[in-house]
Amino acid sequence: MRYAFVAEHRSVFSVRAMCRCLRIHPSGFYAWLKTPLSKRAREDIRQTDLLGKAWKESGKVYGYRKLHDDLLDQGERCCLNRVARLARLAGIQAQIGYRRRPGSYGGRPSMVVDNRLDRQFDVEEPDRVWVTDITYIRTLEGFAYLAVVIDLFSRRVVGWSMQNRQTTDVVLQALLMAVWRRKPKHKVLIHSDQGSQFTSMDWASFLKAHSLEHSMSRRGNCHDNAVAESFFNLLKRERVRRRTYKTREDARRDVFDYIKMFYNPKRKHVRNGMLSPVEFERQQKMNSEGV
Repeated sequence: MRYAFVAEHRSVFSVRAMCRCLRIHPSGFYAWLKTPLSKRAREDIRQTDLLGKAWKESGKVYGYRKLHDDLLDQGERCCLNRVARLARLAGIQAQIGYRRRPGSYGGRPSMVVDNRLDRQFDVEEPDRVWVTDITYIRTLEGFAYLAVVIDLFSRRVVGWSMQNRQTTDVVLQALLMAVWRRKPKHKVLIHSDQGSQFTSMDWASFLKAHSLEHSMSRRGNCHDNAVAESFFNLLKRERVRRRTYKTREDARRDVFDYIKMFYNPKRKHVRNGMLSPVEFERQQKMNSEGV
């Protein structure tokens, strides 16, 4: 880069004239040309390249903390402050959330089913407590409605379904997938909000047939189901708001790809010790088996 700069400007004015413009001595300029980059500067360039690759692999959503953990996984030796500095200089930053409009989002308590979960989101065993919720995805064809079931033990999405209408069937299909995939050996507490899908007779009959115990948030209180709300926030921030879906089928493929190929197997969670849900479950299973 230095020699290219000199070659580019040599035809316009001499090195001495350039040095006079820059207010430096010619000998200092020639010494600067011959001096190679320092070891630290070369290391900065190399690690910045690694950070850029890790950031792109995350879908450009990771911040410097998760990128620091990625570099440690690759055997790199670097401190968190160094990664923060390199990321800032390279313009690498995490995707931040979206502000909600000011106002009141609570409601007076109205119990349909007791709130048995009571915001106890830390669970010590898999398939003991699941949370579920439904959201909408905007497409050029209209809305598509996504339902998910999440295991609180690892924050893994264990069931999902997307349909054109916001009916009970979309949440039942997600829960059916969770039951089929996980095959729980114990009674599972399933927590939801008070949406009409979760207060229907079909929903209650399904829970009874599969030995699932229902817990329900207070009316209008999204914090009672914060884990499901957090997942939807991540999904829309890291994937949905970066796309324009022409059809509902396009949205379905992309959202399911996010869940299966990124969120479950790769996305790091602070709560999991910077492990993905799949890796966290694998390590916990190995620890329990004494491997």
